[in-house]
Amino acid sequence: MWRLVLLVVSVLLLAAVCGCTHPSSENAVAVSPEPSANASPAPSPTTDAGGWKLTSSAFTDGGTIPKQYTADGPDISPPLAWTAPPHGTAELALICDDPDAPAGTWTHWVVYGMAPDLSALKENIPKTETVAEPKLVQGINSFGKAGWGGPSPPPGKPHHYQFTLYALSAKLNLKPGAKKAQLQQAMEGKILAQTRLTGVYGR
Repeated sequence: MWRLVLLVVSVLLLAAVCGCTHPSSENAVAVSPEPSANASPAPSPTTDAGGWKLTSSAFTDGGTIPKQYTADGPDISPPLAWTAPPHGTAELALICDDPDAPAGTWTHWVVYGMAPDLSALKENIPKTETVAEPKLVQGINSFGKAGWGGPSPPPGKPHHYQFTLYALSAKLNLKPGAKKAQLQQAMEGKILAQTRLTGVYGR
């Protein structure tokens, strides 16, 4: 019995000498969590450093798109204007889409083949695959038609309609009637800069 007592005492003395006690919070080392492998990268800016800017005389950035440019009105394309694109631009292209659509991002307008010295699009661009004045080419929107297809969101929260203008380093020579995905594929590696104007519309 005395041997067991002696063994217990020896173990307690050894623990005291070695400092084998639970560390206090003051001595604990903070460990930063590992970044998630699925973490989304920070979004890239949509406006180039040179201040290239897209505007409309019909609505401000973040403002409401007037009814005349929607399916609740005549459904004509809105007027757009922009400052001079970056040096080296060979062609301009434009995509308007709605990321708030229930079925996924909805494409409202696909435009390309615009000359680099073009600085505006008047309202009511003809809904044809090719336009003579100003000279441009239009693709097929999510309605299955060429040209502009205005907002027609379901009742509820207003949707955001993103007009993104691209400055391209080379001509695409893309045939009329291309879909957004085809335009995006053709633009890969050729985008010098892009600028965005967002309009809002709801029912």
